[in-house]
Amino acid sequence: MMSMSVSAAAVGGYLAIGSVSGFFAGLLGIGGGIILVPALLVAFGLAGFPPSVIFQVALGTSMATILFTALSSLRSHHRHGAVMWSVVRNFTPGVLVGTAVGTLVARHVSTTGLTAFFSLFLIAVAIQLGLELRPKPGRVLPGRIGQGLAGTAIGIVSALAAVGGGAMTVPFLTWCNCPIKKAIGTAAAVGFPIALGGTLGYITNGWAVQALPPGSLGFVYLPALLWTVLAGILTAPLGARAAHLLPAVVLRRVFAVLLLFVAWRMLASLF
Repeated sequence: MMSMSVSAAAVGGYLAIGSVSGFFAGLLGIGGGIILVPALLVAFGLAGFPPSVIFQVALGTSMATILFTALSSLRSHHRHGAVMWSVVRNFTPGVLVGTAVGTLVARHVSTTGLTAFFSLFLIAVAIQLGLELRPKPGRVLPGRIGQGLAGTAIGIVSALAAVGGGAMTVPFLTWCNCPIKKAIGTAAAVGFPIALGGTLGYITNGWAVQALPPGSLGFVYLPALLWTVLAGILTAPLGARAAHLLPAVVLRRVFAVLLLFVAWRMLASLF
């Protein structure tokens, strides 16, 4: 089950997916499953992956890529003094519990259920992006228990959508009167325990599954992980440079429309 042999066409596909994902991650600050999961579902479908595990493998592989991107992002924000480490420490236990629960749920939910959840998540992200919705600061940051509970909720959703949690962590922290730059930096740091817990959860929950394709480590498909990460590392800086040259508001709205289209196609496939 650990053979890493894949066709040249498959490698090319994973490189293309990683390139696009990395570019948009650098351009819009959006990565993880929002881009990778739909693309990997298509690639895995063409490769003939069993329908019973295809969504879990896409989620697990996408979550594993965040391990690499989260570390790079964390270091960058830490150098700029934008990480509230006390918040990261308070979030982490809840995040680890949440990702454990989320990956366990993903193991037992049908492909239909996961498709419906992921489609609705895409719609929510598209609305937030397209309308630039930001919660107004309305309260103070809760104590350790409250932050831990928030981390648990964010961890569950992040594991089920294979994202680093920024789409939820940043709004939560800004709602709690945290400065936006520190909210973004802290969310980037929280993304690492989310990725770590989620990846370990998908490996563990998929360890004894018999239908997985060769090259899988639990629900993480290693050939796709390798080539998408390599390509993404190269194209993310290009996206970051383009972000300073292109109109950000227009790009966000175009990307939001694209997400709505992808969500509609995924929901339509259920019927």
